[in-house]
Amino acid sequence: MGKVITGGTMSLDGFIAGPGESGFDLLFQWYGNGDVEIVGASPNVPPLRLSRASADLLKDEWGNAGALVVGRHLYDMTNAWGGMHPMGIPVVVLTHRVPEERPNFVFVDEGIEAAVAKAKEIAGDKDVVVNGGQMARQALEAGLIDEIGVELVPVLLGGGTSLFADLGIAPVQFEGPIRVVEGTGVTHLRYRVHSSTDGTSA
Repeated sequence: MGKVITGGTMSLDGFIAGPGESGFDLLFQWYGNGDVEIVGASPNVPPLRLSRASADLLKDEWGNAGALVVGRHLYDMTNAWGGMHPMGIPVVVLTHRVPEERPNFVFVDEGIEAAVAKAKEIAGDKDVVVNGGQMARQALEAGLIDEIGVELVPVLLGGGTSLFADLGIAPVQFEGPIRVVEGTGVTHLRYRVHSSTDGTSA
């Protein structure tokens, strides 16, 4: 059975976006600082150029992924990635405003549990990836996350949005890192969510 994983690219001071949704150019420099090209499935997203270590990790994790869960804000902001997410897998969109059906996308309006359940159904034996930010926080609070991935970049943003902003179940303990990969301008860290005897994160 696949895992449910989440995470994000994060600054050294713990932010996935700077004030006013700024800083993405600094956070994602590692997407273009290498010699290995990865062409995604989206017609609207240019190829990534990664270091060998980052590229090998990304290919491995993308290959294990079977479905993605995102919020409506990201879906709208990217214009649905031109009709296909760069990972080339089905996307479950959690939304209060269900639009018309669209190939490669499934819309769920019944909460994060229903969205993850639908993604698991789609993914089968592969992993479900939950987008960072609000989706990650909701899924972690609901006890749905198995692993956390952090792409740590050497920049300080001084404020903004944290990976698990307004988390309502802190503290949460993790096991690991269970995997550490040193890319160029980024350190990839993987952690397993520690489960207590009553089935909740502790």
